[in-house]
Amino acid sequence: MARTSPLTTDGLVQILFGSSAFQMLNAGRNLGLFSLLHRHPGLTPAEIGEELGLAERPVQILLLGTTALGLTERQDDGYVNAGLLNGLFEDGTWDIVEDLIEYEERIVRPAEVDFTQSLRENTNVGLRRIKGTGTDLYHRLSADPDLEQLFYRCMRSWSRLSNPVLVEKADLTGVRRVLDVGGGDGVNAIALAQANPGVEFTVLDLPGTVEIARRKIAEHGLSDRIAVRAADIFADTYPSGHDCVLFANQLVIWSPQENLRLLRKAHAALPDGGRVLVFNAMSDDSGDGPLYAALDNVYFATLPAASSAIHRWGQYEEWFAAAGFVKSERLPGGRWTPHGVISAVK
Repeated sequence: MARTSPLTTDGLVQILFGSSAFQMLNAGRNLGLFSLLHRHPGLTPAEIGEELGLAERPVQILLLGTTALGLTERQDDGYVNAGLLNGLFEDGTWDIVEDLIEYEERIVRPAEVDFTQSLRENTNVGLRRIKGTGTDLYHRLSADPDLEQLFYRCMRSWSRLSNPVLVEKADLTGVRRVLDVGGGDGVNAIALAQANPGVEFTVLDLPGTVEIARRKIAEHGLSDRIAVRAADIFADTYPSGHDCVLFANQLVIWSPQENLRLLRKAHAALPDGGRVLVFNAMSDDSGDGPLYAALDNVYFATLPAASSAIHRWGQYEEWFAAAGFVKSERLPGGRWTPHGVISAVK
């Protein structure tokens, strides 16, 4: 949603100290404050300090920050988590948020200091913070196995957060086989296979990635319905026999020219009447929101690939038409993240 009220000095403070706000959230997670208050709501500062092994001064600093930000609340002489956080603990999604915080801390934050330079040079300058020699994040990860493991674990959590939209909006009625291009560790194919028992899937990705996918698929007992195939999604021909091609969280990575190239490859692989589905975060055609997309673009501009960005809905429709697809349809997710599905037919 676009900003609907004028900027205030309080709003300016939140922007000016935005990095500090994240550090309060990060410290609350790393020190175990939020988990502690979930287990024992209403603890006093002295009790919190004793449980977390913190002296009086650090406890005061931490609680002032988390409470001013609305992450925690005063309750008589003690503290409790905000209602939103309690809800995340209760519905089992706090572990997802913890992964997202760790991803921001260890992967995004070191690189985003290069955001201004990335804009000046129109490329992902922050990639220099990652070991390796590839020109995008995905080809560099193999040089740092620990970071690679963290990356795919956190990507899985991002997918768990947004996949309800994919499952709800991706209409696979009449579809027999889906090609999941750049399908990562299989999280999207697994979710869709569980929701669509009569559909088969093929996950297409780099060799190291599909081996991770193969293990995840086996763990879910879906090896008979989800195949994996190692390939370079740009250089290699897409396998035939699929009547739907899915790009899940893929087309935010590449340039408009590269996206058009991928969509043309999908068009060539599909039979007449086959469909293409694109699922990822979208920005508004108006160019003024939503805030999630605007801020997440710091990461996309700085790190993944030279031309990564969260694109507008209308751009996908233009690429579909240029690739030869017709009957495009927008399906916004309607949740707090701006994820949605846009589809078209060959």
